[in-house]
Amino acid sequence: MAFTLMPKEMKFFDLFDQQASNAVEASVLFKELAQSGKFDDDGVRRMRELEHEGDTTTHEVIDTLNRTFVTPFDREDIHALACELDDVVDLIHSIATRMRLYRLSEPDPDLIQFAEVIEQSARAVAKAVNGLREIKRPRRILDYCIEINRLENVGDQLREAAIGKLFDGTPDPIAVIKRKEIYEVAETTLDKCEDVANIVESILVKQG
Repeated sequence: MAFTLMPKEMKFFDLFDQQASNAVEASVLFKELAQSGKFDDDGVRRMRELEHEGDTTTHEVIDTLNRTFVTPFDREDIHALACELDDVVDLIHSIATRMRLYRLSEPDPDLIQFAEVIEQSARAVAKAVNGLREIKRPRRILDYCIEINRLENVGDQLREAAIGKLFDGTPDPIAVIKRKEIYEVAETTLDKCEDVANIVESILVKQG
């Protein structure tokens, strides 16, 4: 039997795909909760389970990295990609948790818009990450990264418009503080998706 030091590189790609799929699932659940306005105990529990699943997969990536001699691309990029993907789910979980803590139970059209864009971005992230399996065909991967960047810009515009509306009339200052924080975390979630895209683009450049 031939002996080789080469690792089973597919392990990393499988784990990245798991992380990205988990982010998509979290974004779908978040949109469901935003549309209903019911960030109740059950919804937040389901989101927490996804967050814990993401943590577990991230730890597995790092453990595999520590035990692997030869990696498919730079170790620093593997570590960064795993952590940024995990952060996407952490932020979505954070929004859901705050919605329940702040007792914001009415459907919010602006938050629903954010949820839709976050889901689109998470799906583009999943496709970009999956494309790393065929890194010698970068064009499609770059297209997904461009889409993620576009959606981040949409998020900036949504945040500005949503926060602007909070100051219409004579708003309750506490309600303004709560909603403003929620919108800012939602926009940060899209920033984090863009961070993932930037790492993917960096990997493509190094491997090109």
